[in-house]
Amino acid sequence: MAIQPVHTESVYQGRFVELVVHTLRTRSGKEYKKEVLQHPGAVIILPVAPDGRIVFIRNQRVSVHEELLELPAGTLERGEDPALCAGRELIEETGYHAGKIESLGWFYTSPGILSEKMYVFVATDIVAGAQELEDYEEIKVELFTRPEIERMLLDNTIRDAKTIATLHKYWLKGR
Repeated sequence: MAIQPVHTESVYQGRFVELVVHTLRTRSGKEYKKEVLQHPGAVIILPVAPDGRIVFIRNQRVSVHEELLELPAGTLERGEDPALCAGRELIEETGYHAGKIESLGWFYTSPGILSEKMYVFVATDIVAGAQELEDYEEIKVELFTRPEIERMLLDNTIRDAKTIATLHKYWLKGR
């Protein structure tokens, strides 16, 4: 690697993320600073109902001051198995229980500023139940067909990148 780390400093430790400032040296010897959010990783779940519709959530996102239409997702607890996290988050956010959870791989959500690794799962044989929301969460559950989802992707109703990437992976697998 041509860029050499000189110094690393943790400037903030939060509940889920740590802000780290790296001082780096370029090939020419100049130093510059790069801020990176360290994240424990997360999961995203594409739940498929028995009739083929896909389960989405409407979730208020403080970071963008909008309610977004997304697939259910959540942050890994330290050392947690991603597949177990996917099952837990599916129940918490949607109330659905999965008979089967299958991995579709993983991706980095925003590697220019964030270390988050997002593990992708498909949940099938799902059965409806009660949501187990945190006190601060207000999440609405909605189901959509593929034509409805495609329309919402094209008209920018679905604006969440992790949801868009997951749908793309799923459909590329021929689902």
